[in-house]
Amino acid sequence: MHRDDDRQRPGFETLAIRAGQEPDPRTGSVVPAIYATSTYKQDGVGGLREGYEYSRSANPTRTALQQCLAALEAGSHGLAFASGLAAEDALLRALCRPGDHVVIPDDAYGGTFRQFSRVHEPWGLHYTIAPVADVDAVRGAIDPGRTKIVWVETPTNPLLGIADIEALAEVAHGAGALLVVDNTFASPYLQQPLTRGADIVVHSTTKYCGGHSDVIGGALVVDDDDLAEQLTFMQNAAGAVAGPFDSWLVLRGLRTLPVRMDRHSGNAERVADFLTTRADVSTVLWPGLPGHPGHEVAAKQMRHFGGMVSFRLAAGTQAAVDVVEACEVFTLAESLGGVESLIEHPGLMTHASVSGSPLEVPGDLVRLSVGIESVDDLIADLAQALDRAAG
Repeated sequence: MHRDDDRQRPGFETLAIRAGQEPDPRTGSVVPAIYATSTYKQDGVGGLREGYEYSRSANPTRTALQQCLAALEAGSHGLAFASGLAAEDALLRALCRPGDHVVIPDDAYGGTFRQFSRVHEPWGLHYTIAPVADVDAVRGAIDPGRTKIVWVETPTNPLLGIADIEALAEVAHGAGALLVVDNTFASPYLQQPLTRGADIVVHSTTKYCGGHSDVIGGALVVDDDDLAEQLTFMQNAAGAVAGPFDSWLVLRGLRTLPVRMDRHSGNAERVADFLTTRADVSTVLWPGLPGHPGHEVAAKQMRHFGGMVSFRLAAGTQAAVDVVEACEVFTLAESLGGVESLIEHPGLMTHASVSGSPLEVPGDLVRLSVGIESVDDLIADLAQALDRAAG
């Protein structure tokens, strides 16, 4: 978005609607066009119009999305991919080589761990698992001279742990490593890791960025030209790019991200408070609760505490399964971040791939993606489901 250097940076809400999305100069359309094309006419050999040659390399709709993502994350370069895992894969292959070492979370999305353990470890990338909430543990997991990346989620998936981004950036950089932050659970609205020292931000744009459960996508954002060059080369060379329609859907979602995240967070607060009153719930995991071990760090680095809530059932695994199956307003489904509320059993669903590993999640755990419906309806639904599960 064009602005004079001496003007104040636009607010987040303005950037979400305007960054990369100026009205079309030819037609005046206020919504970016979907450029459903694979190739572009050249004005003579090598005479590219605005640099566009082939849509794997660049597409105007994807460019608009990438510019918006970069602006929202306070970065200078955004890269959009076909999925969050495609973004992670491109990052690791661009920046690591066989024999290198990475520190990864002891609580992370199952697909991320599967990629490390079954795709990149056989390729020769080594990793050590550490609790990202423990700065000293992360420092101890680093292999000086060999560790290239410290990889964290904050909040983590599904146990909602909190990593101190500034502290971990200092630790990583002191060892000559990069700090990568998966910001999917927080979204750019609630947290901007690059402003706190992170080197690369990862998103599954399927989730809060898209916001409507109708698109699969991923993204990387950086504020370093050299990193951007390496990542952009891999994006083009490997080819797992976001298509124009998918890019357009994520861009549409970003326009309402601030208002959605306010509602997600407010509803989650009410739901978490309700769950703390239930005797059949042994633990409520939401960083906004004062008793959460990461509450103070989250309050420092997040605008609000997000729409993800997890809880554990005092009666064990079967009770957790019974609750997720008894809900009627919460939809039993994987994924998160859409306007509709979702409920799942991580151990048997999104995190089944970490079963038997150090990242295995408790069987009595339930994860909620709290949507933007009437919060009274959401609480009533959880109450009836808990009552039915209790018999």
